[in-house]
Amino acid sequence: MASIPSLTAANESSDPTRSDHWLGLAGRVCVVTGAASGIGAAIAQAFAAAGAQVALVDRDIAAARSLAGRLAERGARALAVACDIADEAAVQAAAHQVREQLGPVAALVNNAGLLRPGALESVSIAEWNAVLAVNLTGYLLCSRAFGQDMLAAGRGSIVHVASISALHPQTASGAYSASKAGVLLLSRQLAAEWGPRGVRSNVVCPGMIRTALSARFYEEPGFEARRAAATASRRIGEPLDIAEPALFLASDRAAYVNGAELLVDGGLGCMLMDGVPRPGFNAGANAGTARAA
Repeated sequence: MASIPSLTAANESSDPTRSDHWLGLAGRVCVVTGAASGIGAAIAQAFAAAGAQVALVDRDIAAARSLAGRLAERGARALAVACDIADEAAVQAAAHQVREQLGPVAALVNNAGLLRPGALESVSIAEWNAVLAVNLTGYLLCSRAFGQDMLAAGRGSIVHVASISALHPQTASGAYSASKAGVLLLSRQLAAEWGPRGVRSNVVCPGMIRTALSARFYEEPGFEARRAAATASRRIGEPLDIAEPALFLASDRAAYVNGAELLVDGGLGCMLMDGVPRPGFNAGANAGTARAA
């Protein structure tokens, strides 16, 4: 991760050719939910590296404060905020705290998520509703609470982190795929309703990303190579691979990108037909895949 510039230094230069300023986020208040770890932490760090003021919203307040402290040591202004995004009152309180301590919000990244596995025939309604409450309703609650400042200013950007599972069903994942598919339409509807008022809404759909939650999978011998071979890029994604596209969408550099869904999967979707049996073709394709992996 690049070193984080101080806000004073960030405001002293407006040269768009400089890598730490070209996004134009210096000094802006940017909110990231689920910011204490994984993709959310990478996004928060990337915002801070671009000179933004960052609000780290998470249920795990201890981890959020730890990250905020590390960012502050490197010259950033960061605020840790405890919040369960499925709780409307908690979201409103979090938005008030950010507004009071950092100022009006210019960008929001809806990233917090929940997975409760289970087949559709057996997943409990309680767990189904719990996933929808965080992954879909929580995104709406945060958009409304933090989006107030953007609507008042007549400008702003909301980025929703969905999943490749929003486009392709993932079996035995309970409400997860359905909730992430709902995020796509939520984002489009926000774009349609708020775009005329200057607020953009877009989605990033990550593919296979290595996070703390999935790290143990890659400890199994050969597992990473097999997974990497399923992508055109022949590697597993890292949180930074999602953070950088999210920052672009949050910035004015993406001013004419609205209601879009960006698939960031290393070309996993490009490889579908190589998994379909084809006499005389698969052996060569698989051999090449194995060598590349």
